[in-house]
Amino acid sequence: MTGSSEQQNVLGNGNWQYRAIRNWPQLPSALELVEAIGVTVMPDDRVVVFNRGTPAILVFESNGTFVTAWHDEQFVRPHGISTAPDGTLYLTDDLGHRVAQYHIAGQCIRQIGPAGIPSPTGVDGFDYRHLVSAGPYHLPTNVAITDSGELFVVDGYGNARVHHFDADGEQVTSWGQSGDAPGAFHVPHGVCVSADERVLVADRENSRIQIFDFQGKLLDIWTDVIRPCQIFAGDNDVFFVAELGNQNGRFPWQPLPDQPTGGRVSIFDPSGKLLSRWGGGLDARQPDGFYACHDICVDSEGSIYVGEVAVTAARAAGDDPSGLPTLRKFVRLEDNDANT
Repeated sequence: MTGSSEQQNVLGNGNWQYRAIRNWPQLPSALELVEAIGVTVMPDDRVVVFNRGTPAILVFESNGTFVTAWHDEQFVRPHGISTAPDGTLYLTDDLGHRVAQYHIAGQCIRQIGPAGIPSPTGVDGFDYRHLVSAGPYHLPTNVAITDSGELFVVDGYGNARVHHFDADGEQVTSWGQSGDAPGAFHVPHGVCVSADERVLVADRENSRIQIFDFQGKLLDIWTDVIRPCQIFAGDNDVFFVAELGNQNGRFPWQPLPDQPTGGRVSIFDPSGKLLSRWGGGLDARQPDGFYACHDICVDSEGSIYVGEVAVTAARAAGDDPSGLPTLRKFVRLEDNDANT
């Protein structure tokens, strides 16, 4: 590779190379994107952002043009967002202990499970190290939806469980307990469902992805990740992972490692083989840098969108969040584009 700026901005490896799009999206001056805690793509490639601000929902065209925004006063602290095959949204509110389905225009369709009252896990704040697993919910984080409408909720910061609901919203089963043994969790933070009906769980504070069948039987564990926050199942069961890294977003009891790693984007094949990766550095303002990756999704053109919890993580670390990116778009390159 030569030293041209264009080539230096090529990110990733092999057939999975990308270029960061600057100044994406375009937000009206009257609105503020405080923090893109969640991001998802609609079937028509519109991009929906869950914002830790008001309004909480921002909608953009894939080219970054603003479409609309809306808010629901029920939101306590936005956390996760997913798109169902029918184009509805599932929103996870961790401090509201709530998972709900919404129309894209903002009408609440239904709540999944109980809401508003944390289940009795005994957790103190966000200290996931000391809890007893219980029913839904205690600080839930994300939800995955199957083509038939079944739901898998990771519950999350205060309850080391995965909850399975049928398409009618009735609870089928739950599994998991606190710990680092196979099948246990320390913050089950992200989740997706593969085409071959595997449930992939981002077991964040154990720095691994655990894979289960729909009944909760452990099938596999992938460990080539550092504090994964979310997983997106792409075409042909290629998996895109947003890794928080161990530089930022640490809990108070977690020391800074001797050789810290920044946030990363990693791409894996169906068996867990690494296909591509970028990030990991400590300068989040560089094209290949991340401060605190939190969510990830992919549109029909192969472009990747990454939401970062930059403001929350920076303030917790005593850093100045000014200028830190919170929403990024990366366009996939054709072979000839990557080599120009």
